[in-house]
This record gives sequence, structure tokens and C-alpha cells, in this order.
Amino acid sequence: MLNTFQQGEHALLPRATHDERARQNFAKGLRGYIQREVLPGLTPLFSGVSAKARAKGDELATRHDVRKAMRREPYFQSYAGLNRTAQELLWLSVIDAIEHDWNRLSAEVEARAGQGGELRIPENFDVPRYVTALDIHCMPGGYASAADPAQFAAGALYERGVYLYAMGYGGPFNDGKGRSVCNYLLKHLPGFEPARILDMGCSVGHSTLPYEEAYPDAEIWGIDVGAPLVRYAHARAAELGSKVNFAQMNAEHTDFEDGSFDLVVSHIMLHETSGKAMPKIFEECFRLLRPGGWMVHCDLPPFDLMDPLTQFILDNETYYNNEPFWGAMREIDQVSLAKKAGFEADTVRFDTAPMVIQAYADESAKGYDKDAASAVADREFKAGEYAPGGGWEVLIARKGA
Repeated sequence: MLNTFQQGEHALLPRATHDERARQNFAKGLRGYIQREVLPGLTPLFSGVSAKARAKGDELATRHDVRKAMRREPYFQSYAGLNRTAQELLWLSVIDAIEHDWNRLSAEVEARAGQGGELRIPENFDVPRYVTALDIHCMPGGYASAADPAQFAAGALYERGVYLYAMGYGGPFNDGKGRSVCNYLLKHLPGFEPARILDMGCSVGHSTLPYEEAYPDAEIWGIDVGAPLVRYAHARAAELGSKVNFAQMNAEHTDFEDGSFDLVVSHIMLHETSGKAMPKIFEECFRLLRPGGWMVHCDLPPFDLMDPLTQFILDNETYYNNEPFWGAMREIDQVSLAKKAGFEADTVRFDTAPMVIQAYADESAKGYDKDAASAVADREFKAGEYAPGGGWEVLIARKGA
């Protein structure tokens, strides 16, 4: 049996020593402890804080009001500080393993240079400043670090670090988001057989590879602005027997021809792009799609259907985890942006793709049963509903035939 909460081994995964593994497990366990034991304490704290505010004639009506009141509370300060510390420990524990395993990892990446699908990394690529200006989610060096001359270390760091960050809830191969969207498409678009698929902001290809299983006859590309990510993604895919293609490109303006894809997707990319970039990305999706093609962006839901406390808790990523666009993205009218880009108005909507953690019953349960796709989740979640552990919010839009 494959343990859902144990990362699947492969040659491109940094191999940790006993002590390094122990530190990684501690960082992962600390995150779990914070989520299970410390985070719930914010709810009764907020009840008391809001009661005091009402007694003074104040109403904590927005997440900004909640933050202004809560950030003075020692309990919240302890929570926020502990959460940030756990995040930094997580990355540091993985860096130790990469440095220790550097020679082997370098050889593994180099050995797969001509294997699998195509890899395109242009010279003098202009990485957007909103990606390079800070280390997103505190990952040292960020996605496009030039400090590593071999240009793959950021991918190896992301591969292991994101698994620890998600505490295993992305599945053994961190591909839960891609599988969730694939199952959603198989259920809601029966008969849709895309010949060419593009995954924007693919990072190390976690969410890209499931499309090869769901649509085995399709040509699939994953793109990202970080050269170390796509180089590692290519080597990782080759190691896992995949022929998915990867390229360093900017989702705002790719090098692909007009009307060259049937399906364009992304997975938690939108909250890492700026407000200026998002309209350009939607316009690029429209340009790239053939008539009748679909755009699907998977992320967390907008704030509009959440109470102020939930908004405040989620928005802590903006303030304490180097996610500058996390909160702002949830206030952008993405439906209007998609319509303005040219997508059919009656097809543009938010929906929820149930998570597929339940699908990992054993090592062989990595494929898709189209007839059983509708039975993945215990229940359906409404669009816009915050469904922790239950579903991913997806923005769906179709280009007119």
C-alpha cells in the first residue's frame, strides 16, 4: 500500500540523511501542529476581540478591520511568528539535503537531458519583476535563481519543499491539483478530447503530468518563467516515464502560434501574478485557444463568499509568507476579465473541483476511471465556498466555436 502522506520516491528527489530527514519531518509536523492545534484558537480569540469592538461601537466588517484588531493580540502574534518560523525551517531542512546530495542530483539531471519530451530554455529570458522582486512563499532564491550555475536546484528545492508545505495533502507525487482538475474535466466535459494542452506556471510539472494520463493522445506543454523549475521538471518527467514537453516562457506572452491549443490550464498560478499581468494572461489564453477550446485556472476561491475572519486567516499568506498578490487576486473580478478577453459570457464561471486524495488507494491507483470520476468527493462544494481539504476553485471559460 502506498501511504498518501509519504512522498513517492524517484531518482530526482533529494536524498536526505537520517538527520536531514528528521529535520524535514519535524518541519512538516510543526506545520501540522500549528494547523490542528494553534490555528483553531483564533476563532474564540476573534469572538472576544469582536465583542470588545462592538461594545465600543465598532464593527469588524472586513478582513482589514479584523487584522487591525487581531494583530495586537499576543496569541495571534505567537501564531503568526510560529507559522513563519515553520515555513523557513521547512526550506532550510531541504537545502541541507540538496547540498549533501548535489553530485548525484547533478548527474541525474544531466543524464536525462535528451530523454522524455522537448525542453526549451532560451537565452537572455526576461523574468517578470513580480517573480524576482522577492522570494515567493519564503523559498530561498525564488523560482528563477541565478545562483545555481547548473540551473535546477530551485526545482529540487520546490519538489520536496512543497510536499512538506502541503503536509502530504497533494498526494505522493504532489499532483493532487492536476488530478482534481482532470477528474473535473472528465466529469463535466464528457467527450472532450483535447489534442494539445498547455499548463501555464507549471513549476516542476507536478500538475502537468496527470493530463498525460487523462488524455494520452494529447501533446502537452508545461511552461514557467523559472529556468531551474522547467529544467528540473523535464528531468523529473523523464524519470517518471513521461514525454510531456517543457519550456521557459511567460504566460503573459508565449511563443506559441495563435489557436494552437484546445485546453489551457494553470494550477495556483494566478495568485502569484500581478494585477497588471492577469488580464494579459487571460488575453493570451484566448489567443492560444482554438475555437471551442477551454481555459481552466485552478486556485483558491475569491473572498466574496467568505466571512471576514476566514478572509483574514487566508490573507496571512500575504503578510507573513511573501505572497504579495494572494489577497489582491481574490478581489479581482476574474469573470469580467475573462469576458473582456473574448470568452463566451455564458460559459465563464467559477466552480469547484473536488480533491482526489481519496484516489490514492494503492500504487496502481494513479490512472483514471472515467465512469467513477463523479464519485471522487464525499460531497459537492458550491462555487466560491471555502472547502479546506475538499476542493479547488476553478475558473472555467470557453472560446466561441
